[in-house]
Amino acid sequence: MIDRTSSDDMVSLASGMQVGAVVVLERDPGGVEALIVDRVRTVPRLRRRLIRAPFGCGRPVWVDDAGFDVTRHVHHLVCPAPGDDTALLGIASSLATRPLPRSSPLWSATLVTGLTGGRAALILVFHHVLSDGIGGLAVLANLVDGAPRADVVPFPAPAPSRRELAKDAWAARLRLPGRNSFAGLRWPSPGSRCSLNHPTGPQRQQTMARTSVTRLRAAAHRCGGTVNDALLTAVTGALGTVLNGRGDHADELVVSIPVSTRRSTTAAHLGNSTGVMPVALPTGGDTWSRLARIAAITRSHKKSVTSVVPIFRTLKVLGLADWFMNHQRMVHTVVTNVHGPDHPMCLGGAQVVGLIPLSATTGNVTVAFAALSYAGTFTITVVADPDRVPDLPVLTAALQAELDLLG
Repeated sequence: MIDRTSSDDMVSLASGMQVGAVVVLERDPGGVEALIVDRVRTVPRLRRRLIRAPFGCGRPVWVDDAGFDVTRHVHHLVCPAPGDDTALLGIASSLATRPLPRSSPLWSATLVTGLTGGRAALILVFHHVLSDGIGGLAVLANLVDGAPRADVVPFPAPAPSRRELAKDAWAARLRLPGRNSFAGLRWPSPGSRCSLNHPTGPQRQQTMARTSVTRLRAAAHRCGGTVNDALLTAVTGALGTVLNGRGDHADELVVSIPVSTRRSTTAAHLGNSTGVMPVALPTGGDTWSRLARIAAITRSHKKSVTSVVPIFRTLKVLGLADWFMNHQRMVHTVVTNVHGPDHPMCLGGAQVVGLIPLSATTGNVTVAFAALSYAGTFTITVVADPDRVPDLPVLTAALQAELDLLG
């Protein structure tokens, strides 16, 4: 079977975005390289390269990397003093922004030791074309203890021939098109100009805030909303605080919310399957009234989730895709939220005591937010261009204050 990129994958490939997670462990499990050697066999794409198909043979395809060597992907670092979460996130930021070589499978795993309390961490980074957040959880499920045993399959499998690629591509072209991706689209008017929109440089800095999933859910239900509504309430409140401090005044911010079109997947079916829900959300008012307003707004937009593929294709044909990414003012920020494992996991016998999502801003979105729940803890990573968001500590403190109020 040919493992070909989807239209959604192509958008992720063009963005160049790298994502991942920091798996915080109670201790150094030892033998991580041997463990990964054994378990990557259950995730086909971790041993595959992405190659261009010949002219007329469709989108790029994933093929087994005959020269696959896990030592090129697994690394070890000692965290600099003081070995706290700030130092760990500094390492994670540098790894997430370092481009993965296209000549190899598009992922890396770095074991970080020397953390406070005897802890260690495994930083997983992969190119977004490999998978979205739901697929990333499927990869993690195959790496931790209790993962399914690998089936013995021939490796490397031969790459598909040009004839097979052409046949597969034409079969896809002849299929009836799906529903109109623009159906129900209600994109808000371009957001008001403010300091959140500027072209970003290559550097990223990550901070985080945490709260209890149970308390956040209770707060959301109190106002007829969801956990995601509570997250959006905290984010908009924190951004409103920071903008006021800068002398900016934005009553509303347009937030792009990626929405998965699947609830789960397996390690054999990765890739991207997402739409976006752009919504204009209030920044002012007290926290509880803002939560109620946001819950009502997101309910009314549930059917307006759309694919960005048609827009991207049009911009690509016109040669405007890169220009648009660096100049767009359609959205002020991006907020992603993935429901992670509810129960504790172990890796190499060491308990996973925390999961921190890794993401990156693109274009002229100077700050974005990624949330991930794990075993009752809700962690939000704030990722920003440090040159454009020098007040990142203020933003993070405001976000934590909003979460504490909701909790």
